[in-house]
Amino acid sequence: MQRKPLADKILILGMDGMDPRLTKKMVEKGLMPNVKKYIERGSCREDLVMLGGHPTVTPPMWTTLGTGCYANVHGITGYYNQKENSLDTIIYSMDSRLCQAEYLWDVFAENGKKTLVWHWPGASWPPSSDSENLFVVDGTSPGAVGMAALTVDDEFFIGANTEFKEVAYRPTCVSAAMDVCETENLVSRQYDICGLGTGSDIKRLLMRKDQTCIFESDLCQGASQSPIKEAEGWEKVPAGAKEFTILFSQGLVRYPALILRNSEGFYDKVAIYKNKKEAEPFVVLEKGIMMCGILTDAIIDEKHFRVARSLRLLHLSEDGSKLAIYSSNAMDLDNDSVFSPKRLHREILDNVGAPRPTPYLGCQDKMKITDCQLDGWSAAADWQSKALHHVIETEQLEIVFSHFHAIDLQAHMFYKHLSSEFEGNIHPHEVYEKFQEDMYVQADNYLGSFLHFLDEGWTIFIVSDHGSVVSKHEQIYLGELAGVNVPVMKELGFTVLKKDENGNELPEIDWAKTRAVAIREHHIYINLKGRDPEGIVDPADKYELEEEIMTALYGYLHPKTGYRAVSVALRNRDAVLLGLGGPRCGDICFWMTEGSNYEHGDCLSTTYGLCDTSVSPIFIAAGPGLKEGFKTERIIREVDLVPTMAVVGGMRMPAQCEGAPVYQIIDGLCEL
Repeated sequence: MQRKPLADKILILGMDGMDPRLTKKMVEKGLMPNVKKYIERGSCREDLVMLGGHPTVTPPMWTTLGTGCYANVHGITGYYNQKENSLDTIIYSMDSRLCQAEYLWDVFAENGKKTLVWHWPGASWPPSSDSENLFVVDGTSPGAVGMAALTVDDEFFIGANTEFKEVAYRPTCVSAAMDVCETENLVSRQYDICGLGTGSDIKRLLMRKDQTCIFESDLCQGASQSPIKEAEGWEKVPAGAKEFTILFSQGLVRYPALILRNSEGFYDKVAIYKNKKEAEPFVVLEKGIMMCGILTDAIIDEKHFRVARSLRLLHLSEDGSKLAIYSSNAMDLDNDSVFSPKRLHREILDNVGAPRPTPYLGCQDKMKITDCQLDGWSAAADWQSKALHHVIETEQLEIVFSHFHAIDLQAHMFYKHLSSEFEGNIHPHEVYEKFQEDMYVQADNYLGSFLHFLDEGWTIFIVSDHGSVVSKHEQIYLGELAGVNVPVMKELGFTVLKKDENGNELPEIDWAKTRAVAIREHHIYINLKGRDPEGIVDPADKYELEEEIMTALYGYLHPKTGYRAVSVALRNRDAVLLGLGGPRCGDICFWMTEGSNYEHGDCLSTTYGLCDTSVSPIFIAAGPGLKEGFKTERIIREVDLVPTMAVVGGMRMPAQCEGAPVYQIIDGLCEL
């Protein structure tokens, strides 16, 4: 069924992790002038809030924003889904084949609208329709386009020093960018952190702080190191140049480089060559400039790749005695596996350039944030904006679902340090606040690049899947998204670990004694006879055990505050009230209290944090069919985006849609 459209062209600017509470603060401070223009030209709530669903993590919420139904209906019930017939195994959920609901983009495409789904990490890949009107680019991971499928070489640092003795690559051993310049005694601090990979089966017992995702920002990077010496054996050497060697692909690809002296006698540039016989370098690095789209070789598992990466000269001493360079991930230039139709890959590559790799760096080094992370994401924002503009124009698109992950991943790298209670901060609080401001200014610049579409007949929706909070207190071992949360459930007597011959606990569940496990963000599963492979709980006792578990959860006190750590605990059948429950959820669903929660994912979507942060997603809409300069008092839910878009675009609702159009903001429909 089609209706008369209120707008012929619709663009969603999805901003992962964009917090309405913090955005409002930044707008009022004058740091987000472009967002202010969208607000002035469109409709929203005064607080910019959209009521979020659960769990407040990327895959389920972007799936909700594409289908108009909650997680218990579309079936993407966490960052990872539970593997059937296994209580300790999870599977990657960014897979459209796991989704049980119809997408709005399929409705548009199948009704003749040229529709693009751009890096939408809510079960959008592989394409959910074979309509010739549907264009899909990636969606297999957070980060940026291609960060899962196209990455063939990890980011690392390049260090050179006159005191180094040999050329070597040291994996996962750099805790600060400058370490490669200062010393050869690089110390490894590798953490066993859940990655973002797409392995089919994942088993992880979470028993220590350094296994949780909040410690991803402490992951170390590898380093290529080389002595600096006088240049020799070159076809052509500028006067006074010094040489060193760069190792890519963990040492399997080697490039010679020259440190160049300027007219004043100071060293200020680095030139990198394919070999010493080349007359010209393939890139020249200057301090302070991120060089993107640099073509190099890569070798992974004995396979050769043609790749593009970004490089930035972080430090170069004036006497040329030491230097540090950041190298991003490398993106496979010949991989078109996440582009549909595949010709889009070559079209974008030829006209915009290779997708920009995005950093995944911790914040305890200011240089990593300011020179690597912020600049890397700014380059990705510029590339994505240009790529979207190009595809919209050349393909004459009418509907665009786009997503950008810059706020969320950058926030994960430093938000814990904004808490005064976090131990080990090495910078004043103001330094981390400046990182936060810079991140939102970056987002505003990106959104501003699309403002002109409002004057060209497009209706634009700015939405996020969730916000992200600076938590008040240290997290406990419940609600972590990437495995079985052991310590609290062990302390409460529901999960039991095996022991060795000396009575020491092993990292292995003793299913013969375990009555229940907590796994993923919200889920507790009873080890039930007849359902689970090693079940011990009689189905007749299930109700009473659930009551025992919920009572224990409510009685579990945060070790620092003395207050309860769990806010809500519901049986599966009751969890429907908060958008969970059903066959893909646990027997019990629970939510952490405000302050005991992680940055997002394990708490209610209405949760607040320190530094004016919140978990709520954002909603701003402007353009044809919508009121201008209008504030509504209506509660706008995440499930309401899809039906509102359907009305504006003149389309039927997707089959499983649960939301309702936000008719208060639609021009001419309601004056309330």
